[in-house]
Amino acid sequence: MSDRTGDDDVTTTPKTSPEELRRVVLGAVVGTALEWYDFFIYGTAAALVFGTLFFQEGAPGVGTLLAFATFGVGFLFRPLGGIVFGHIGDRIGRRATLVITTIIMGAATGFIGLLPTYESIGVWAPVLLVILRVLQGLGAGAEFGGAATLLAEHAPAKRRGFYTSFAQTGVQIGLLAGTVVFLLLTNLPEEDLQTWGWRVPFLFSFVLIGVALYVRLRVEESPVFKQMQATQTVVKLPVRDAFVLYPRNLLIGVGAHIADTACIYLFATFSVNYVTQTLGLSRTVALTGVVIFSIAVIALQPIYGALSDRIGRKPLNLFSVVFTAAFAFPFWLLMETGQPVLIWVALVVATTLGVAPMIAVQPAFYAELFGARVRYSGFATSREVGAAIAGFSPLLAASLQNRMGGEPWLIAVMMIVVCVISFVAFAAAKEGKDIDIEEMGPEPLATVKPGKAADVPGRQ
Repeated sequence: MSDRTGDDDVTTTPKTSPEELRRVVLGAVVGTALEWYDFFIYGTAAALVFGTLFFQEGAPGVGTLLAFATFGVGFLFRPLGGIVFGHIGDRIGRRATLVITTIIMGAATGFIGLLPTYESIGVWAPVLLVILRVLQGLGAGAEFGGAATLLAEHAPAKRRGFYTSFAQTGVQIGLLAGTVVFLLLTNLPEEDLQTWGWRVPFLFSFVLIGVALYVRLRVEESPVFKQMQATQTVVKLPVRDAFVLYPRNLLIGVGAHIADTACIYLFATFSVNYVTQTLGLSRTVALTGVVIFSIAVIALQPIYGALSDRIGRKPLNLFSVVFTAAFAFPFWLLMETGQPVLIWVALVVATTLGVAPMIAVQPAFYAELFGARVRYSGFATSREVGAAIAGFSPLLAASLQNRMGGEPWLIAVMMIVVCVISFVAFAAAKEGKDIDIEEMGPEPLATVKPGKAADVPGRQ
């Protein structure tokens, strides 16, 4: 990729065995699924119940706007999570860092399920909700970059797109699981949903922490990171080096994540509120649409990943944003019909042909932007800054809809704008499918002194 120069003459990195590669894939799928289940159920709850539970009643729609605002707070802190844990991941290892973020994310989500509501403690209810959402954002900011980096550094060079796509598969499984849970809860009487039903998905996260830790502790550290330890090339300040040595690729990484973030949360979160509140349809109709498109996207992730190994990441990325922009107005026209089948068609087409190719190749695309020494830091920082910029899309969509008297056409314009931004980023990126993932990159500004890196507890 651009900003990459080979300068290393290290010994050959050990290859990952097929058995270990299966464990790494399972660890990525289960870990990202459980962590993003945590992140996504907040969005669904914000669309369905948080507006009335955690915010004082006011003008119509104000509670929903405030709930979506707290949803966006998590995105503001994702870059900080990417910077802090990216630094840790490039210093002590990818695997150890993912264990830490699993605990933070799971605990924060579980405690949301224990929160008293506004009726019980007043303004402290939204304050505590925001604090826990901040912790979710910190954990999420490190999760995907770490899981994808670990996969990329274990995967065979010619099938990197295929294997890394399973990190994104896990994300979509998390979305599906969270949506199915809320779909089942909609069968409860409204009073039960408002009092205790909404808590169940959050409390279940305490159980899921144990599952995720069991899977992740059985995964070996990245062979590329082990090689960095063996050759004493661990960078002292990887985030600083990423900014200094890869400024262009950092900007590309920021822009590349804006369209898919904005659009996927419009489809998975805002559309639920739009279908129920604006169109007056049932929650079952809205959540069923999310379930259908999630299953389709999950099935397509490895297919698009494998295709990127043949034709490259760039063609799929460019097709994805062009299609999404072209389908923006047809999407809302179909939604406006109020017909469940056409709503589901709109969601499936928009996700499977629109964002699905882009998100499938995203793990490999970002891993190939940065050298091994700063890969976790560069990956997580650039991607999560893009997420922070685009993460308020449900809030912005709700605001634009209110400005238009309930009509969605300014939201379609917003979709086109974010697609143009990501198109520029993808067009500026060089094809990376044939790069050597073991390449360390430009000479670092400073490395850890000999002996220091090996002293970190829990290091393999």
